[in-house]
Amino acid sequence: MKLSSLRARLLVLIVLVLVALLLPLGFLSAKHTLEEVDELSDGRLAQAARTLEVLVGRVGVEHLREHHLERLLVPSVSNHPQELTVQGRTFESEVGFQVFDRDGTLLLATENLAEVPPTQVADGAFEDIHKGKYQWRVFTLVMEREGVVIRAGERYDSRNEITRALWLEHGLPALLGLPLMAFLVGLAIRRGLAPLDTLAAALSRREPGSREPVDLPDAPEELRPVVTALNQQIERLEGALERERHFSADVAHELRTPLASTMINLEDAMASARPDEAHTALEAARECLVSLARRTEQLLALARLEAGAAAGPRSPVDLTQLALDVVDEMATVIGAGHVELGVELPDTLVIEGYGTALRALLRNLVENAFRYAPAGGHVQLSIRQEGERARIEVADDGPGIPPERRAAMFTRFQRGADTQAGGYGLGLSIVQRAVELHGASIRLGDPETGTGLVVVVDIPLLPGA
Repeated sequence: MKLSSLRARLLVLIVLVLVALLLPLGFLSAKHTLEEVDELSDGRLAQAARTLEVLVGRVGVEHLREHHLERLLVPSVSNHPQELTVQGRTFESEVGFQVFDRDGTLLLATENLAEVPPTQVADGAFEDIHKGKYQWRVFTLVMEREGVVIRAGERYDSRNEITRALWLEHGLPALLGLPLMAFLVGLAIRRGLAPLDTLAAALSRREPGSREPVDLPDAPEELRPVVTALNQQIERLEGALERERHFSADVAHELRTPLASTMINLEDAMASARPDEAHTALEAARECLVSLARRTEQLLALARLEAGAAAGPRSPVDLTQLALDVVDEMATVIGAGHVELGVELPDTLVIEGYGTALRALLRNLVENAFRYAPAGGHVQLSIRQEGERARIEVADDGPGIPPERRAAMFTRFQRGADTQAGGYGLGLSIVQRAVELHGASIRLGDPETGTGLVVVVDIPLLPGA
């Protein structure tokens, strides 16, 4: 399992989190337990000293003073070591006591503490004393009335053993359990990520061009949005590929006719012996090439929009200035068509959009209107703000489009009823693509009076509005 894989990353992160959590908890638990053990051991020492206080009181201090020269020593090794020996150690030798007179005279003691001199400490105090290679924990009890000092001690050996046992008890399971825990966590991660393997297998089995959605019946809730988004992306991708295939076929079909006509006219001109016939054939060939150039220009504009050339960052676009530029650009076409153009524009209307796409939209709307308007007719271009949208209206008094055919007019190479008006059925396709890029809407309607067509485009002033 490579570290770059999702499984490896999850495993490493989970193990690190567990280590970061369990080790401090184990350390704090062991430390707290050791503190409790120390308190318990100190309490046991204090209890032993209190017990000696009662015994000394019953035996009598004077009796102890009378026999202090005999150095009353209590053996620190049992006569039955087999009963008190554990793993070769005699724990009886690790505890002891002393009884001193007020002048420091030793009255009673165990053999293991007999040589330890008295110290000046307060009543009820604990202290650490070194004797040879051992360290003792000693509790001092002062009998003020009798003038006797009692000290109960315990070697640190037993406490150190408890400390080591606790550290092993808390640390060893963690050290030994971490590899096992990592293995089990790895298995759990593998099982939890199994739907991803299922998804990858389903994708690898897909046939090119298939639009069948990916179906994971038992997909977990977190993976369902991914599968939904993936299916949507596949649908969009397949739709784009299908549009590209249709576009390529349509382009080949549309360019074949003007090319064939051009070739025929050129061949006629070359074969003709009469200059007037040759000139007529060349003029026809020229018209075919002009038609081919215009058709190619529209196809390239549509291809750029389809490829998303205008789908980069949006920028401020002044629709008023853009409309004036388009009108100036088409001045020759407008003047040659004997059609009156009316323009109604605000002083300025700025939106966030794609300048290239909006220019193509305005140009094609105005050009279509002039193409279908009759000689002496009228075309009206209006731009205004409607609430949170910019509205573009282009109206003409041509033959119009029947309502039942309007939806089909956005399909490529679909032309209006007046086929004598020219055109190649690409203008509204270009307009609709520009509309889609801006999240806008477009509709075809009838003018308020007379015949003709009104194209209305509503563009949000803000992206995504």
